[in-house]
Amino acid sequence: MFDKLASEEQRYEQLMARLGTSEVQSDAAEYRKHAKALADVEPLVEKYREYKSVAADISGAEELAGSSDADMRDLAKQELKALVARRDALVAELKVLLIPKDPNDEKNVVLEIRAGTGGDEAALFASDLFRMYSKFAERNGWRLEVMSTSDTGVGGLKEVIATIEGRGVYSKLKYESGVHRVQRVPATEASGRVHTSTITVAVLPEAEDVDVQINEKDLRIDTFCSSGPGGQSVNTTYSAVRITHIPTGVVVSQQDEKSQIKNRAKAMKVLRSRLYEMELRKQQEAIAKDRRSQVGTGERSEKIRTYNFKDNRITDHRVNFTTHRLADVLNGDLAELLDNVITHYQSEKLKDASAVS
Repeated sequence: MFDKLASEEQRYEQLMARLGTSEVQSDAAEYRKHAKALADVEPLVEKYREYKSVAADISGAEELAGSSDADMRDLAKQELKALVARRDALVAELKVLLIPKDPNDEKNVVLEIRAGTGGDEAALFASDLFRMYSKFAERNGWRLEVMSTSDTGVGGLKEVIATIEGRGVYSKLKYESGVHRVQRVPATEASGRVHTSTITVAVLPEAEDVDVQINEKDLRIDTFCSSGPGGQSVNTTYSAVRITHIPTGVVVSQQDEKSQIKNRAKAMKVLRSRLYEMELRKQQEAIAKDRRSQVGTGERSEKIRTYNFKDNRITDHRVNFTTHRLADVLNGDLAELLDNVITHYQSEKLKDASAVS
């Protein structure tokens, strides 16, 4: 581990030196590449240097602890205790920082939310969760754009697809994929009986052209008249687009824009991300325990998280974590919940890394 840390520190120094050369500074693309590499390794190097400083302080305290002066010995032992605790904490942090980064962590995402079992109540919950993610995006300064929606007419959403752009979006939201279950009394339930409904969430890393190559001959593109709200152009122009990727059978429809060109561009963005995620899943299935199933079937028995309104409780079943701040979470305060899930999967990766080494 420490050989790796020393090597990363050396690479950091080389990147710093390289970034200062006129050759790199005169080439915008090269400068961005080196600056990103530097930013990626900087937290690790800073933590390693703090570790080395604490280790040096421990050596000094150990010498003083052997002093003939009793008061000096006592002070040194107290300081030594605090320094050793800090050193051990730094070692734990360094191990986490050494976990290989997911190359998709800095990508934007395509967020897909669909109502599962539960009818109108499931659709209302889908709307609640979409608002939750929208508020969380707002808190983080991310940009959310709705790609397409299908509503129930009573405030619920059968489906919503949106893109979220910003720093580290995928790293924060990637474990949200799965079945989310709600237990609450619907407004229309006169007897006060609690209903259980589900929705599925998929968080897909946004794929760029370089990530997924799509051959035009593999696509079937159909155009049709838009339906629903949209003004005078609705049902008069063939602006809506449906793209079928023939080899995989993946179908994407887009009709929110009045322009066929814009609808096609949005549909292609969603299609590219779905195909990219499918390819990622194939690659990771053999080694990644955390992504064996993206969203399941939407049945009540399959769930990653339960939102219980009667008890003001949210439970994440993967990490056995419960919070009683349901209202705050649904208002976008997801930090505590996400941190517990991310920490769990980091620990799993550490175990896997230790087993390999």
